[in-house]
Amino acid sequence: MPLITLPDGNQKVFENAVTIKEIAEAIGPGLAKAAIAGKVNGKLIDSCIPIKSDSNVSVITSKDEEGIEIIRHSFAHLVGHAVKQLYPSAKMAIGPTIENGFYYDIEFEKTFTPEDLEKIEARIKDLITQDYEIIVEIVSNKKAHRIFSERNEKYKLEIINRIPNGEEIKIYRHQEYIDMCRGPHVPNTKHLRSFKLMKVAGAYWRGDSNNVMLQRIYGTAWANNKQLKEYLDRIKEAERRDHRKIAKNLSLFHTQEEAPGMIFWHPKGWVIYQVLEQYIRQLLNSNGYKEIKTPLAVDRTLWEKSGHWDKFKEDMFTTKSENREYAIKPMNCPCHVQVFNQGLRSYKDLPIRLSEFGSCHRNEPSGSLHGLMRVRNFTQDDAHIFCEESQIQSEVSKFIDLVFKVYKSFGFDSIFIKLSTRPKKRVGSDEIWDKSEKALSDALNTKNLDWELLPGEGAFYGPKIEFSLKDCLGRVWQCGTIQVDFSMPERLNASFIDENNKKKTPVMLHRAILGSFERFIGILIENYEGKFPCWLAPVQIVILSITERNNNTCKKILDDLLKKGYRVETDLRNEKIGFKVREHTLQRVPYQLIVGDKEEENKEISVRTREGKDLGSMTINEFLSIIDEQIAAKGIELNKKLSN
Repeated sequence: MPLITLPDGNQKVFENAVTIKEIAEAIGPGLAKAAIAGKVNGKLIDSCIPIKSDSNVSVITSKDEEGIEIIRHSFAHLVGHAVKQLYPSAKMAIGPTIENGFYYDIEFEKTFTPEDLEKIEARIKDLITQDYEIIVEIVSNKKAHRIFSERNEKYKLEIINRIPNGEEIKIYRHQEYIDMCRGPHVPNTKHLRSFKLMKVAGAYWRGDSNNVMLQRIYGTAWANNKQLKEYLDRIKEAERRDHRKIAKNLSLFHTQEEAPGMIFWHPKGWVIYQVLEQYIRQLLNSNGYKEIKTPLAVDRTLWEKSGHWDKFKEDMFTTKSENREYAIKPMNCPCHVQVFNQGLRSYKDLPIRLSEFGSCHRNEPSGSLHGLMRVRNFTQDDAHIFCEESQIQSEVSKFIDLVFKVYKSFGFDSIFIKLSTRPKKRVGSDEIWDKSEKALSDALNTKNLDWELLPGEGAFYGPKIEFSLKDCLGRVWQCGTIQVDFSMPERLNASFIDENNKKKTPVMLHRAILGSFERFIGILIENYEGKFPCWLAPVQIVILSITERNNNTCKKILDDLLKKGYRVETDLRNEKIGFKVREHTLQRVPYQLIVGDKEEENKEISVRTREGKDLGSMTINEFLSIIDEQIAAKGIELNKKLSN
């Protein structure tokens, strides 16, 4: 007689083993109709699995986050069902969920076309309207092997062969189609309505380039059509904001095959990069960081000592000279330790904060390269803090303040924080890990910040905090991080003299705010849709003449503004003013200053914004007070230090 405890504390006793479906029916018909699975003592199960002992139980519906995941997983099986009906010779591999959707990897002799995708989607729609029951069966390894041998599903057999003998396997019967999965899945296709197949891409079996290339069908699925439409609208908007398209229209940067994963910055794009670098540099200088510059290529022996060679050598670019092998640095940390190691350090010197805008190279797979978001050559806003254990919390606290200041200066107010703690395989004593994890959590709690704990997700050398920001489309980007490291300073012989005149190894804090300049600029381009705030815009002002008679006045205004440090251009072409206004609006220039005969006579300018707002006529000084206020609102007027 299992005693079932529900989330609200109510309890129900059942005479025999009971299923989630039966529990939902006992609560009410509405819940029984909506139930798709359950959670028993924290573990998700199918709605038909018997519960035989006292348990804490919650019924999962499409309103729950886990419910959406189950719906997506079930749609992956429907892809398999539809594909096998349409293309019986296809071999099914795996079909997991991903963020906002699912995919299925398939081997098929013909390349799936957009027309094939439409056929598969139509067949799925036909299957779900049949409202058929999805039957769950737990079988032995031997029976599972026989089932998929009869169907000649070699990938399923390979998976089964990796499962220890004696371990039960769960199969799901979708009418004549059978799939294998941990589950759970929906009990009936009536719970599956709102979906869309998105695209087909190539994917190596098990992610190994030595294996066969499969075809991966991607899809998205939601609880209802409203959520599906909202998601598809967001996707459409994201495509419209694609940083590569905007960069081409605004001439910010480009990539080309001769240098895959490397960025060719154009003048306007490089201005954005420089302004960003100056901003971060000034912030770091005012927060006690000393900027350094370290070599691009370093002998492999240093990477061996640091431990990176064994763990990272496949991702390093290497070169040889005079019988020595060098690695082009994929990160800056070992080189920063070398700077710290020069000269005798005292505890009175700590903390020492060394920063570098370090150019790094990593041999990312060519298929993963994506504009500014995934590159082979990138620049980190990197810094390392060498300190004592007692200083960890205060240094982390100061860094958190810095992170929030930077993100908010770009308009990002939604910041998510995760704390990753000790993994099973790690270096350092439990005592040191206890101190470090407590220092990080105390720093977060002292500031009354909401954060998520990720047990076991820390690096082998220490715990870390990750900072993610949400853009205008609701996408979350992981950018900043601060990590505690006990391992590298010791491996590379870093030391200081403590108050007892004894040699001691410092703690090393790895930290970055932006992550990489390239990726962060890519995020900014999409978030702003290329409409950069005035302090960051590559061209802040464009001066437009109405007729050629006004050109000399425009040139004089240009000279005055350039001398004051503004990034400004003129458009003196013999074109209609409406044409000029439209063109520079499309170029996302924040302000257009229009000069005609009337403006010259009154010694004023007409001011328009890129949003199309007419601010009317005013003097140059009145306009500059407006733009200066906007720039100052960010907090630092660095734009005046750079001219176009």
